Amino acid sequence: MVNAITHEIAVHKEYLTDNISTIYFGGGTPSLLSSDHLKKILDAIQSNFVVNSDAEITLEANPEDLTIDQSKGIFDLGVNRLSIGIQTFDEKKLEWMNRVHNSKEAIEAYENARTAGFKNISLDLIYAIPDHSKARWEADLRAITDLQPEHISLYGLTIEDRTVFGKWELENKLIQVPEDEAASQYLFAIEYLKHHGFHQYEVSNFGKKGFRSKHNNAYWSGIPYLGAGPGAHSFDGLSRKFNIRNNQKYLKAIASGQPYHEEEILTQTQLINEQILTQLRTVQGLNLKNINRTLNTRLEEMHSAFIDDLLRKKMVEINGEFLSLTSKGFLVADEIALRLFFAE
Repeated sequence: MVNAITHEIAVHKEYLTDNISTIYFGGGTPSLLSSDHLKKILDAIQSNFVVNSDAEITLEANPEDLTIDQSKGIFDLGVNRLSIGIQTFDEKKLEWMNRVHNSKEAIEAYENARTAGFKNISLDLIYAIPDHSKARWEADLRAITDLQPEHISLYGLTIEDRTVFGKWELENKLIQVPEDEAASQYLFAIEYLKHHGFHQYEVSNFGKKGFRSKHNNAYWSGIPYLGAGPGAHSFDGLSRKFNIRNNQKYLKAIASGQPYHEEEILTQTQLINEQILTQLRTVQGLNLKNINRTLNTRLEEMHSAFIDDLLRKKMVEINGEFLSLTSKGFLVADEIALRLFFAE
C-alpha cells in the first residue's frame, strides 16, 4: 500500500503548481503505519513537490497507537500536528462504539504526544450518542478542555447503512438521538468551548487563537489539493478526481498500470455551488461580492424571501459583503446551502 501511494504521488507531481503548505495523513488509521512507512511517504512528497519549511503536517491517530516511542518517532519525522480520536471519556460508550481504547489510555496518549514534543494537538469528540445525558456530555467537554489541547473537533454520531449501527437501527436495537436533543448538545458545546478559549471557525471545528487547521481552511477556500490512496479525492481548481475505494482493486490497478480514478470536469455553476457549500460552513461566511461578480447577478435578490426568513429566524447574518450562518444556522448548514444553489 505504501509503495502504491508513493507511486501515485510521483505520477501526479505536475498536478499541483504551488508549493505545498499542508500535508494530512487521514482517511483511516494512518497511526498504524510504522515510522519507516510514514517517512517513505513524506520523502515521496518532498521529492516530487516543493514543501514549505513551515508546512503544517498532520497525522490522524487512534489513542491506542500513540505509545511514547511511536509519538517520538512521528514527531522526529517532522509531523507537527496530531488529530487524536478520543470520541468520549465515557467507558461504557467507548465499549459500545467498539473503540479499542479507554479514557485512561486516551489521556495517556495525549500526554505521550506532549512528552514527544507536539505543541499542536487536536482532539475529537462525538455528540448525539444515544443515552448520553446532558450531564455526561458536559463531563466530556470538561474533561477535554481540562487537557488544554490547541484544537477540538465535534462530530454528531451518524448512522450509516451497512454498518453495525445501521444494522442495530434496523433491528430497533438503536434509537437515534432526537434532532432537538442533538441540537441542544451542539449549541451547548459552542458556548462551553467559547467560554474556555476555543473559537469556532467552522461548523465542526474550534481552535485557540492561532491554531485553526490550515489544511481544512484550504479545503473550504477552494485551494487545489492532491489526494493519494484508496478513496482519496483530488481537486485542481477545475476538476475532481475520485480514487477507487476498494484497497485490493486500488493496488491491482496501480500494479497493472490501469486507471484507478474517475474524473469529473466541473462546470462554472458546480464550482459556484461548491463555493456556497464550503464557505457557508465557516464563520466568515459566503462572499456575496465574489459570487455576484462571477455570475453577474445578486444572490441575495434571487433568494430574498428565503434569506429574509433566515434573518428573521436568526439563522443568518449579513455583515458587509458576507452572508454568514449563526450557531442555529450551522445546525442546518447543508440544507441552507442547497436552497441557495444555482441550477445548471
